[in-house]
Amino acid sequence: MKRHAQAKDIKCGVIGYGGAFNMGREHLKGMQAAGMAPCAVAELDKARLEVARQDFPGIETYTSVEQMLRESGVDLVAVITPHNTHAALAQQCLEAGRNVVVEKPMAITTDECDRMMAAARKSGVILSTYHNRHWDGCILRAVEEVRRKGVIGDVFRIEAHMGGYHKPGDWWRSSRTVSGGILYDWGVHLLEYSLQLLQGKLTEVSGFAHTGFWAPQTPYKDDTIEDEGHLVARFDSGQWLELTMSSLDSFPKGRERKWVEVTGTKGTYLFEGRTWKTVMQDQGERVEREGENPPGTGHLFYENLAAALLGKADLVITAEWARRPIHILDLAVRSAKEGRALPARYA
Repeated sequence: MKRHAQAKDIKCGVIGYGGAFNMGREHLKGMQAAGMAPCAVAELDKARLEVARQDFPGIETYTSVEQMLRESGVDLVAVITPHNTHAALAQQCLEAGRNVVVEKPMAITTDECDRMMAAARKSGVILSTYHNRHWDGCILRAVEEVRRKGVIGDVFRIEAHMGGYHKPGDWWRSSRTVSGGILYDWGVHLLEYSLQLLQGKLTEVSGFAHTGFWAPQTPYKDDTIEDEGHLVARFDSGQWLELTMSSLDSFPKGRERKWVEVTGTKGTYLFEGRTWKTVMQDQGERVEREGENPPGTGHLFYENLAAALLGKADLVITAEWARRPIHILDLAVRSAKEGRALPARYA
């Protein structure tokens, strides 16, 4: 891996500058805030390239990844494109000797992750995934209370969920082929939160899915994401993890049940982005406490990556870590199709 004397020597680029959420700008701003130097954007839409030039005066713009890799001298590339393109674009950059950050989810299948990781090892470069929510205030507090302080005793079950009753939108995230399915968007965040709280090794995954209700009403028809996806992951510690994502839930769990429920031998810890709650038992009486989570520190993602590229810190979001939720999702999708639990290949 190429070594740099200081962060400002690390030239950064992005692939994808689409208008949705303005993530191309957000990545370059994050890199810049960490001391690195935005230098290049590759994007098919020429109108969006003009936006990039306005956002970052003097930045180099390209309409192909090949040209950017050939001409820009970029050291670090962030891939900000639809999910089913992550693996091929990342591998192209890795094989060209560039360090790569892939927007979450890392990829759609475990095999894609493995190929990306092999390419990174061969080129001697860093591969990471933009799990900036690793530093959300809600999970930072949960890790402190649940893991370090043990306020709810020994954790044995985690239930993560989001849902409502609504037709999928008319965009690529509603295509199973492109997005991976209903579990792959916010679901990967909830899994990444949950995996910070579990200590065991993954042993098997069971997946369940309901399809076909919304599909006739969307442009993608039979390729529409599932109406609801559900998985149960089992760990060798005896713990288990459930994830449910639904667009066919008339009675969603809502704010009272939060996004994530962590159940232990002494009580339950619940959290969503803004708030937390504990439900404990004290001599047969139910005792509840609640409060607001601290602010997140997602800027640490690129600060840590810059430090790792300078050889000053270990990388937090390694490729091995980012592969864990993808392996669970991959097994869940396959399990739902096959109607049986599938053994884990990676812990």
